[in-house]
Amino acid sequence: MSEGHFHVHGPHDHELEHAAHLPDPFAGRIAVMTAIFATIGAMMGYMAGATQNDALLFKNEAAIKKTEASDQWNFYQAKSSKQNIAELGTVLAAGEAQAKYAKEADRYRSEKDEIMVEAKKLEAASTAAEARSEASMHVHHRWAQAMTLIQIGIALGAIALLTRSKPMSIGAIAVAGASVALGALAMAGV
Repeated sequence: MSEGHFHVHGPHDHELEHAAHLPDPFAGRIAVMTAIFATIGAMMGYMAGATQNDALLFKNEAAIKKTEASDQWNFYQAKSSKQNIAELGTVLAAGEAQAKYAKEADRYRSEKDEIMVEAKKLEAASTAAEARSEASMHVHHRWAQAMTLIQIGIALGAIALLTRSKPMSIGAIAVAGASVALGALAMAGV
């Protein structure tokens, strides 16, 4: 515009100026959608970490119980060896010594039975802890899959905003819906 002259805006210029001052509803919806997706993703990330920690704790418990069972079986084997020696003593000895060895053999047999019960109980506890570990790891994988899908939904939302593509935003919502469905399966333990 030169000095002394005035400039007249056309209708198009007026609309552009007016639109520049109005908020963009599409961008606003995508921003809210992305914030919701990010919140859901954060919760899924927490649950994925929690279930992975549970799986590791159960795996550790299984290893400890397996070691304790092994210790009991070693103790059982030691009692077996002592019982065999005592039984050999009953064959080789006579009289009072033979009775003493027979009594020891019976004691070792009885002690072995108690040890075997404890060893089997520890083995069962180890197997149960291993099963809980596997179940927790399965749920962890479900949470991780759900979290991956929600992150893809967020990325699709960003692409929708950049390209101003409504179909892309619908795709983001669909992927996020699948993520929520996986999260529901994880929450149900399936």
